Amino acid sequence: MKKLLNTLYITRQKSYLHKERETIVVKLDKEKLGQFPALTVSNILCFGQVSVSPFLMGYCGEKSIGLSFYTEYGKFLARVQGKQTGNVLLRRTQYRWADDELKSVSIARLMVAAKIANGRSVLMREVRNHGSNEPIEAAIKHLAASLRRVRHVTTVPEILGIEGDAANCYFGVFNALLKGNGFKFGGRVRRPPTDPVNALLSFAYTLITHECASALQGVGLDPYVGFLHQDRPGRVSLAVDLLEEFRAPWADRFVLTLINRQQVKLNDFVTEASGAVRLTDDARKTLLVAWQERKQVEVMHPYLDEKVPVGLLPHCQAMLLARHLRGDTEYYPPYLVK
Repeated sequence: MKKLLNTLYITRQKSYLHKERETIVVKLDKEKLGQFPALTVSNILCFGQVSVSPFLMGYCGEKSIGLSFYTEYGKFLARVQGKQTGNVLLRRTQYRWADDELKSVSIARLMVAAKIANGRSVLMREVRNHGSNEPIEAAIKHLAASLRRVRHVTTVPEILGIEGDAANCYFGVFNALLKGNGFKFGGRVRRPPTDPVNALLSFAYTLITHECASALQGVGLDPYVGFLHQDRPGRVSLAVDLLEEFRAPWADRFVLTLINRQQVKLNDFVTEASGAVRLTDDARKTLLVAWQERKQVEVMHPYLDEKVPVGLLPHCQAMLLARHLRGDTEYYPPYLVK
């Protein structure tokens, strides 16, 4: 099993990163903020005004260290990509399947089914822990019906329609999962998020998308060519496909934990003149520390039947997807929470 390495989150504005022998150095002006052995780092995520030396960029590409740049809000800007690894025959298979409606549907349907089932599990957990709730129980039944419908679809647009309907149903009761502290959720708002809950959700989804893109590239797949999400310049469509499986059990539950345990509060957010809501610098650090801790937690993988750290789940699913495309398995087993 692949070893879970560290991720560097650079949030200090005007930081500068460069390579010094086999280490990564973070500086602010002439002050050294940190120095890390490169062999222990798998990803570097830079938020806001962060500069990176060309030599470090080249080193990251050569050593397959993910290097990505985001705005302060967490919106993706760019990523540095080195040489493509893996078998070209695998990528050719991926492209052929992406152009084949039936083969795309065979994978996209399972990914969306997993998304719906995992969202339903989050709601069922809420009822189990906090007692009967009529709107949530109605949503659970609605999602069960969505699961039955998605089995029989034959086109990607049909799958997207069911996925959108299920997401509206799920987020329609999401506010009931927030326990006090003044946080309110009225529905998903993106680009930019205009309330604290949406800001947290979008940030968490962005982090997982990066993990998925790195994992797919690591097993030799092209993260830009998906089966559910169609090609769009600059979008890592296959990574967004994979994200669907992790939204509810990883990102949503992480955000709920932060809010319900009061690890973040309403005064941890600022509203820009544009109406966009973002985390303060201190709150973002709190979130990223909690995120790293969450990645270390081990869970039982339902298909591999072994414990793996949460941070390696994207790698496991990328590996299983590659095996399916190579013909090693009859079906792609999506990540399902038991």
